[in-house]
Amino acid sequence: MSMVDEPLYPIAVLIDELKNDDIQLRLNSIRRLSIIARALGEERTRKELIPFLSENNDDDDEVLLAMAEELGVFIPYVGGVEYAHVLLPPLETLASVEETCVREKAVDSLCRIGAQMRENDLVEHFTPLAKRLSAGEWFTARVSACGIFHIAYPSAPDPLKAELRSIYGQLCQDDMPMVRRAAATNLGKFAATIESAHLKTDIMSMFEDLTQDDQDSVRLLAVEGCAALGKLLEPQDCVAHILPVIVTFSQQDKSWRVRYMVANQLYELCEAVGPEPTRTNLVPAYARLLRDNEAEVRIAAAGKVTKFCRILNPELAIQHILPCVKELSSDSSQHVRSALASVIMGMAPVLGKDATIEHLLPIFLSLLKDEFPDVRLNIISKLDQVNQVIGIDLLSQSLLPAIVELAEDRHWRVRLAIIEYIPLLASQLGVGFFDDKLGALCMQWLQDKVHSIREAAANNLKRLAEEFGPEWAMQHIVPQVLEMINNPHYLYRMTILRAVSLLAPVMGSEITCSKLLPAVITASKDRVPNIKFNVAKMMQSLIPIVDQAVVENMIRPCLVELSEDPDVDVRFFANQALQSIDNVMMSS
Repeated sequence: MSMVDEPLYPIAVLIDELKNDDIQLRLNSIRRLSIIARALGEERTRKELIPFLSENNDDDDEVLLAMAEELGVFIPYVGGVEYAHVLLPPLETLASVEETCVREKAVDSLCRIGAQMRENDLVEHFTPLAKRLSAGEWFTARVSACGIFHIAYPSAPDPLKAELRSIYGQLCQDDMPMVRRAAATNLGKFAATIESAHLKTDIMSMFEDLTQDDQDSVRLLAVEGCAALGKLLEPQDCVAHILPVIVTFSQQDKSWRVRYMVANQLYELCEAVGPEPTRTNLVPAYARLLRDNEAEVRIAAAGKVTKFCRILNPELAIQHILPCVKELSSDSSQHVRSALASVIMGMAPVLGKDATIEHLLPIFLSLLKDEFPDVRLNIISKLDQVNQVIGIDLLSQSLLPAIVELAEDRHWRVRLAIIEYIPLLASQLGVGFFDDKLGALCMQWLQDKVHSIREAAANNLKRLAEEFGPEWAMQHIVPQVLEMINNPHYLYRMTILRAVSLLAPVMGSEITCSKLLPAVITASKDRVPNIKFNVAKMMQSLIPIVDQAVVENMIRPCLVELSEDPDVDVRFFANQALQSIDNVMMSS
C-alpha cells in the first residue's frame, strides 16, 4: 500500500472506510476528504461525494466535527466559488446536531463559505438556509441560525432584509433560553451589518427584550455586547437606549453575574457615550459596583479603577472614586485587595503629586503591610509609577521602611519580588542612600534558606556592580562576598561562587586576577564534589576574561589537579574546561 502514490490511493477503499464500523478508520477517511475529492474531480465531488456526505448519518461526534471542519475549506474541490452552494446541505445537517462543538464548527464553516459566495448565490441558497434553520423544530437548528444572519443579511434585497430582521427578533424571544443566549451573543455581529435607520428601532428593540429576559445567562450576554452596540450608535442614541439599561443593571439586577459583566463593560461604554453622560450616569454606577456586596463584582470593578480614573478629571476621581478605593484597600476579600493592588499604582500619575501624597500613599502603605503576599507583591512590582510622581525623597521616607520590612518577609516570593526591584530602586535612590539603607540586605539574601532567593541575590549583586561601577563594587561588594566563601554550609558556598562568576565580567581582568581568582582556586580544594565541579565550570567561564599567562600559570594547574579527582563529575567538568583552554590556544 505504501508503494502507491497518495493521490492514487484507492478511492474505493477511502469511501468504504467512511462506512466502516471502526471510528478511527472513519475519522482518517474524513480527514483525507480532500484527497478523495482531488481524485474524483470537481464534477464527481459535487454529484457523488457531497450528496453522500449529506446522507451520512454518522453518530460519532468526533467524525462529525472533523467533517464540519473539512467542508469549510472545500470550495476549491467542488469547482470554485460558483459551486460553493453545493457544500451548504451537509453543513446544514451538521448545524442541527445535538453536540455543541459540532454545531459551532459547522456554523464557522458556513460563515467561511458564505463570506466567499457571490451575492446572487447568497440570496438564492444561503438566505433560505438561514430561514430554514430559524424555523427548525429542534432548538439546536435555531441556535445555529443566530450565528449566520450577519453573513446572509448584507446581500439580501430590502423586503428580504425586513424579513430577516423580523426572524431575528423572534429568535430573541424564543421559548428556549439556549436560542435566546445565541441571539444575544451574535446580536453585535448582526447589528454591525444593519443600516443605521434600523439600528435605533429594530436592533434596540431586540436588545431591550434580551436585557429584560428572566434568565440571567441571557441578560449577561446582552450586557457583554452593549459596548459593541454602543460604538455602532451615535452618542446621543447610546445615551438614550443603552445607558439606562446599564445603570439599572448596576444597581438593581439580582444576579451578581450580570453585575460582574456590567463592571467589565462599563469602561468601554464610557468611550461610546462621551464625557458628560460618563460624569452624570456612569461614575455613580461604577461607584455602586465598587461597593457591591459580591466579591467577584468588586474584583472586576477594582481591576478597572485606573482606566476609569484616566477618563475623568482628577477632581471627579478624588470625589467619587477615591472613597471607594479606600474602602476596597481594607476589603474582607483578599482577592479584591489583590486586584486593587495590581492597578492602584497607575492612579498616581492621574491624580498628580499632591493628591497622591495625601490620599494614595496611606493606601499604598496599608496594602504593603497586607497579610496576603499577592497583595504586597502587586504593590512592590509597580513602585516605579509612584516614584515618577512623588519623587525619591518622599518615596524613601514613606515607603522604604515598609520595603525593608518586606525584604525579610516570611513568604519567599515577596522577598524575590523585592530583590528583583532592588537594582531599579538603587538607580533611583543613588549610591549614598543605597549604601545606608539597602546594602546590608543584599548581602543577607545570599544566605537565604530558599535557593531561588540566593540565585536572585547573586544576580542582583552583578546588576548593582553594573549600575554603580567596579570601583564601588570593589569597596562594598567584593570584600563581603569573599568573606562568605568559607561558610560552613556548602550550599551557601556554592551561592558565593555563583556570585563571583557573575561579578568577574563586570569587575574586569585586574580585579578578577588579584581578588576573585585566588578565592576560586582555594575553593577548588573544598571537600564537597559539587563545589569542585562548580569551580571547574567557573574557571571555564573566566578563560576569556583573564590574560593567557594567568590561564597557564593559575587556572590550568588547578584544573589538572581537579581532572584527577576521585569524583566522576569533577573530572568531567575539569576536562571540559581544559579542552576549552586548548581550543582557545589553538585559535590564538
